[in-house]
Order: sequence, then C-alpha cells, then structure tokens
Amino acid sequence: MKIAVIGPTYPFVGGISHYNTELCRNLSKKHKLILISYKRRYPSFLYPGRDQIDKKSNKKIKIDNVEYILDTINPITWIKAFLRIKEENPDLLIFHWVTPFMVPMFLTIFFFVKKLTKTKILGICHNVLPHERTALDLFLARLVFRNVDYFIIQSREDFAKLKEIVSRFKAIRYNPHPIYDVFIFQDLPKDEARRILDLPAKAKVILFFGYVRKYKGLMYLIRAIPKILEKMPNVQLLIVGEFWEDKEKYVKEIKRLGIGNNVSIIDKYVPNEEVGLYFSAADVVVLPYISATQSGVVQIAYAFNKPVITTNVGGLPDVVENNKTGIIVEAKNSQKLAEAIITYFEQNKEKKLKKIIQKTKWKFSWEYLEKKIESMSNYGMA
Repeated sequence: MKIAVIGPTYPFVGGISHYNTELCRNLSKKHKLILISYKRRYPSFLYPGRDQIDKKSNKKIKIDNVEYILDTINPITWIKAFLRIKEENPDLLIFHWVTPFMVPMFLTIFFFVKKLTKTKILGICHNVLPHERTALDLFLARLVFRNVDYFIIQSREDFAKLKEIVSRFKAIRYNPHPIYDVFIFQDLPKDEARRILDLPAKAKVILFFGYVRKYKGLMYLIRAIPKILEKMPNVQLLIVGEFWEDKEKYVKEIKRLGIGNNVSIIDKYVPNEEVGLYFSAADVVVLPYISATQSGVVQIAYAFNKPVITTNVGGLPDVVENNKTGIIVEAKNSQKLAEAIITYFEQNKEKKLKKIIQKTKWKFSWEYLEKKIESMSNYGMA
C-alpha cells in the first residue's frame, strides 16, 4: 500500500512529533510511505512553550523520507503539499487531528484530494475536541471530519464523542495510544538514576512528567503531599516538564504548605536522552488529571515498567488496570490521591504491578495500530 502522512517529526518537539515518527517508522517497514511535515507548525505568538524546535537532544528521534513542505499560515504551501500528494497518488492519506487551528490547512488539502484523487483519508484523533475549548471548536471539527473516510480514536470517551459528531456511516475504530519505548537508550538502575539526579537513595520518589497545563491537575498532587508526609517523611515529588501556565502559583502553594524540601521542580523541555533518567529514578508516576482523552505519559511509564496512579477521567481508565498496572482514583480529590499513594508504598505494590506491566504491555504495540489501519483501509478499498 502507498501511504502519505501529514504530521510533525524531528526537529519539532512534543508527543505528537514522537508519535508520528514512530507511526511512520512502523508503517514504512511494509508500505511505501512519504511523510509531509512542517517548515513551521505554529506561529511563535500562538505557541505556549518556549521553543517548538528540539535544540537540546543528542539522541534524535527521526525518520527518513521526510519532506518539509507545510507552513500552517501559508496557503501556498498547502497547495504544494496537495500537489506532492497527487504526484505520489497514495492509497491512503493519514493526518493527526490535534487542534482546530489547522482547520483551514486541512480543509484546503482535503478539498483537492477529494476532488482530484481517489486517495482515502484517515484521521488519528489525539483529541476530538481541545482540552481548553472555544464556542467554534465543534463547528470547525465538523468541517474537517466530513471529508474524512476513517478515524482512529484513542479513548472510549472520544469514540462516543466522535460518534455524536460524524455520520453513522463513517468508519471509526478504537486503538489505545501505543507505547513510547523510543526513550530507552540504556538500562539505568534506580540507584544510579537517583545518584545522577542527586536524590536520596532511600526516598520514595513520585514523578509528575510532561508539560504543566491546567487540565493535568498538578495542584491536587501538590496538595496531597502534606497528607503523605504525615505517614512517610521521606517522600520526594519530582515535577519535570515545561510550564505552559503560571508557574508562580504552584511555587507559592508549595511554600504555603511548607513542603519545599520534598518537592523538586525541573521546569524545562526534557531532551530525549534524559527522559529515561527521570522515569528510572521514580517509584511511581502520578497523573492527577482533571480531564483527559489519553496520555503519552502513561505509555512512557509502561515502557520503563513503571506503575502509574491516575484519575478516572477520559481515556486513562482504558489503559490503566486498577490494582494491576496502576491505581485509579477520583479526580479533583487530593485526599483520595494521597491515600492511594500511601497505600501504594505501604503495601509495596511496585514489584507486583511492575510484573503485570511487563506481561501485558504488548497490547499497546505499534504493530496493533498498524494492523488496525491496514484493516480499515483494505476494507474501504474493497
């Protein structure tokens, strides 16, 4: 099968870039593939982070056969991308749906694809609707979705949401977020990782990882720490990731609670080769999200065989088995979160849950996603 993919890859930072690169790597093993990526993904004034380009990683996550064509605010490049797709004449065009900001670009490309080619279009939805929504988001999503032949959805909540938005004749398949094992560059023992990070060897280390945004509920985890310290004074919370909102309010809350000695903040985009350092040092990864569709952080944790404690929102319960691969708690509840973390440590759950993760994480392979894409496109072209 000939496949064209529209999506980010190196040197762009972030989970979608890593996801798309791994997807293309796997698809290219069996199919002829062209990846059409971006010269510019977002104008700088619209990007909440410090830098869209990875200038720090020595270990680059990249793929061959990339053509950097698209600029999301330059319509001429949209036409160039379509002409390249038309020239290749693929059986399938895959794109990543993340934000309505890209609606004009996708509408233009898909209009010409539908009018002038027989190529089918498959959308991988990372969020059917954004976490921080506007009144126009649903309308804009519908404009794009009516041109799409197939959808891959990564949470059951988004599956139900999309069924309400698109025609019942659209082909929609659920496939959970595949595992992120691209950050495993070495087998780093926990003690060694802690030595490098200057963490106490005997501390109970809790990791919060990824961009800090309001929907991720970090404040609830911070407010759970004093309750945990009452039971176990050697707990250390590692907050690792670039802040995409006001950092100062978190710092003030940490000071107000008097837990500064038990909280470390690493406010930066983490280079690829350093990701494993933080996960290797941790005893458990905590995602106190107040809303979610899915999370690549869970799949990074599984790659390092780390159990997770997370909330019962969105697609997180789809990929975390309670008391098997992690613990699921009520969202927006610091008390329940603290109790779950205390139970995890007091009952020494890490070893048991780690074994289950090692046995079951095959369910999140990229091969599964590849087969799902093949089965949908083959059915559609039959």
